[in-house]
Order: sequence, then structure tokens, then C-alpha cells
Amino acid sequence: MANSDEFRTCPATGLRVHLQADNLIKANAVVAVVFLLIGGLFGLLVALTRWPAVHILPADWFYLALTAHGFDVLLVWIIFFEMAVLHFASAVLLGSRVATPRVAWAGFVLMLIGALMANVAVLQGDSSVMFTSYVPMRAAPHFYLGVILFAVGALLQVGVFFGTLVVAKAEKTYEGSVPLVTFGALTAAIIAVFTIASGAIILIPTFLWSLGFISHIDPLVYKTIWWAMGHSSQQINVAAHVSIWYLVAAVVLGAKPLSEKVSRMAFLMYILFLQLASAHHLLAEPGISSEWKIFNTSYAMYLAVLGSMIHGLTIPGSIEAAQRAKGFTNGLFEWLRKAPWGNPAFSGVFLSLLLFGFLGGISGVVMGVEQINLIMHNTLYVPGHFHATVVAGTTLTFMAVTYLLVPLIFQREIIWPRIAQWQPYVFAAGVAGISVFMMGAGTLGVARRHWDMTFADSVLQFDYPAAAFLMMGLNGLSAILAAVGGVMYIAVVVASLLFGKRTSSEPAAAAPSEAAAVGEYGSATEVQIPGTAVLAGVFLTAFVLYYFVNWKYLSEIWPLS
Repeated sequence: MANSDEFRTCPATGLRVHLQADNLIKANAVVAVVFLLIGGLFGLLVALTRWPAVHILPADWFYLALTAHGFDVLLVWIIFFEMAVLHFASAVLLGSRVATPRVAWAGFVLMLIGALMANVAVLQGDSSVMFTSYVPMRAAPHFYLGVILFAVGALLQVGVFFGTLVVAKAEKTYEGSVPLVTFGALTAAIIAVFTIASGAIILIPTFLWSLGFISHIDPLVYKTIWWAMGHSSQQINVAAHVSIWYLVAAVVLGAKPLSEKVSRMAFLMYILFLQLASAHHLLAEPGISSEWKIFNTSYAMYLAVLGSMIHGLTIPGSIEAAQRAKGFTNGLFEWLRKAPWGNPAFSGVFLSLLLFGFLGGISGVVMGVEQINLIMHNTLYVPGHFHATVVAGTTLTFMAVTYLLVPLIFQREIIWPRIAQWQPYVFAAGVAGISVFMMGAGTLGVARRHWDMTFADSVLQFDYPAAAFLMMGLNGLSAILAAVGGVMYIAVVVASLLFGKRTSSEPAAAAPSEAAAVGEYGSATEVQIPGTAVLAGVFLTAFVLYYFVNWKYLSEIWPLS
């Protein structure tokens, strides 16, 4: 049992906050934001190089920047922030002490050392193997060792999360079931164990191969196992950012889930089926049977898609129900028009929900169809898709919740409120442009990893349609806009931490642990969500139309057979 002097009481929420959890959240979140800045800078250089009119980097620097960008934003920034989310969802929301703080700090240090080691290897110029690091391309040994150390550190912090749940249960710091937000974080942690174990299975022998102790790594075996880590890391992100959607809706609007049981079942579908989406990166591999591909990317994966569609209905539905309970009942969308769009936590989450669903969700399911994948594989459509999921979905959500964490955890007021209000819109507009224009260029056939779409230095020339060049120019402009939004976020957060007024005198408010799904709308309450039903209908219509448009595109290549 922890001593009372190891806790502080949050004046804004009344939550008991273990000081070790407080410090772990701060450390992980700060390091995450630093790597977001580094990775974002590399990403901007990549986008400007892909813009033929600018083409800022030579080939060797382009692939170096592409490697660093992928590693720093797809793994380091997001997983460090997810560690902060896990400590918040366990120790803070449950009012518990951290199970083993020394192990958690050891995990943090290993993650930091691993991230720095991999970045050094990339910057030394011998490890430009890109995010996928496919063999037989060989990186420096300390690149693989850095990724392994980072993964081990993350696994340690995930283990502490599980331990904290056990401590909270044993010490009875909460009653009944864990809050829905904590349940979602538990889903993310379980997927993380699968993800990190998959990475270890393939990266440890690859590290030994880079040292010369193993003579050969089979490329197909490598790709199959690696994507169990590379894509499943995004499934950690999905579970984490969906949990944050519930949290922000609850804290900002007092929204409760329409049915907590249904929402928990949707998270359970993630655990059972979501990792199967990794297979859509292998659909063009001739060494894997069509039966395996179709089962993983069609019949089984649809159950994971159903989970996301449930969340996509219940979260805006809970927001509509909360708004209508406050009297915003005129028409279909008064509840939405009069939502707190000036609150960056709410606007960031709702924009993330829309972009993740309409851009990332629809494109992911379409790309997961074996036949349609043939016209998208290894084109810019692929990074266009995961910018809609990882950036528009996860990164924008993490930015949004930061506007709550800074006052609650760092105990500082957000300064420059006008910039903070505009930041989610600027970033969302930029990321939406990146996703749409990269997917558009990919549909026109632009290669995913070629540094020069003009082929100016190639013996054999190839001309893309003029629209493809327009798409890549617009992608470059969108990247600049997204970078401005990212800088706005970092500037506001850093300035608030350094110069923001302390929040210790703030009046108490409803605790997130109460609002975030301890209860739900009772069976005696008739919940009307017609606006959400219309939005769901628009989504399904867009999905069906886009699905069949891509079958039309596929039919145009049939004569090639």
C-alpha cells in the first residue's frame, strides 16, 4: 500500500494522482513531442522532394530522411505517447499507485536509448533501409539493436501497466469494472504484447545477420513476420486513440456510451481480429496462397472493421445524446453546430474521427481486397492511406488530448488560446490534403518509394499523367500546411509547460473516471440520435460508391492479362 504523501489530488478533477505516474506521464509525453518534431521535419523534407517543382534532396538524403521519418513518427513519437496514455488510464483514472516504478523507468530509459541509437545509425548514412527495413538490404547492427532496445523498453512499460491494474484491483481503488477508457487502454496493451513479440521474433535474427552470425534471412519470412509488428503497431494506435475519443467526449461534454457492453465488445473484436489486417501488405506476394490472403483480408478482417464501425457510431452518438440532453434538439444537426468547436480537445477529436473514418477506414478496407490491392500495391496510395490512419487518426487525437493533459498532469494553463483553437483545423486540413493527394497520385500509378517521379536521371523514361504532377504539388503544399499545424502544436505545448500559469487554484470539476464510461444511458431513457444516423448513412454510401469505383479501375487493367 502506498503512503498518502506519494499522491497528489488534482484540483481540477479530484483524482488521486500517484507522483510516480505523474512523472512517468510527463517524461514519456515530453520525449514523444520531441521526436514528433524531429520526425515531422524529416517528413517535410520527404514531401518537398516528392514535389517535382522543388525536389529538395538528392537520392541518398531522400532515403535517409524517409527512414528517419518513418521510424520517428510511426514508432517513436506514437509509442512514447501511448506509454503516457497507459500510465494515465491505469494509475490516474483508477487512483492507484504504479506497480513497479523502477521497472517503468527502466523501460523508459531503454526506449530512449534505443530511439537515439537507431537515429544515430540512420544519420551516419549506412542504414537507409526505410521503415520496413526489408532484407536483403542491410542496416548497421546498432540500427537493429536500437529498435530491439526500444521494443524491450516498451514491453517493460506495458508490463507495468498490467501490474498497475492488478494493484488497483487488489487495493480496491475503484469499484466495479474498470472504466471504458481503461478497458480500451487494456486492449491496446494486449495488442502491444503481440506486436512487440512479433518484432523480436524477426529483428533479433536480423540483428545477428547484420553482425555476420547468420548467413541468410529469407525475404518472404521476414516480410510476413515483420508486418505482424509493422502493421500491428497501428492497431495499438487505433485502440489507444479510440479510447481517447471516449475520454474527451466524456470530459468535455459529459457524454456517456450508448451501450458500454457493446463498446467493450467492439474492443474485444480488436483483440481477436484486428492484427489480421497486417496481411494486406502481403497480397502481392507470390509465395503466399490466395486462400490465406482472402481469409485474412476479407472474412476475418470484417469483424475488426465491424468493431471500428461500432465505435464510429457510438462515439458521435454519445456526443449527440449529451448535446440533445442539454437542449440542442432543433433539427438534425443543432447538436453538432453548437458543439464546443473552440475547444481544441473536442475539435481535434471530432476532426480525427471524421478523417480516420472517411479517409483511413474506407481506403484501408478497399486496399485490403486482394484483387483491388493489385492496382494500389507499392504506389503512393499506401502512404496516403496510413497518413489518414496514423496521422489524421492517431496523431491528431494525441494532439487533442494534450490540451487536457497539460492542465491536469503538468498543472499549467494553455497559453496562446487562439493559436491552440486554430491548431487542430490547420493540422487536419494539411493531413487531409496529404492523404487525398497521395492516394490520388497512387491511383494514377505514382511509385511509392521512388525519389524522382520525373525519372530525369533514368535511361528508360516514363511519363505519368499531368494530373499526377498536380497531385504531388498539392501534396507538397498540404505537407507545408500540416507542418505549420505541427509547429503550432509544439509551440503551444512547450510554451504552456514553460510559461503557463499553474492551475492549482482551479475549481473542481467532474472527474474523468466518472464521466468516462462508469455509467451509460439507462434503459429507461429513450436516446434519439437521428443526426448520427444520417452521418452513418453518408459514410456507408461513400464506402459503397468508392468500393465499386475501384473495381471499375481494376477492370481497366484486365486487357493486360
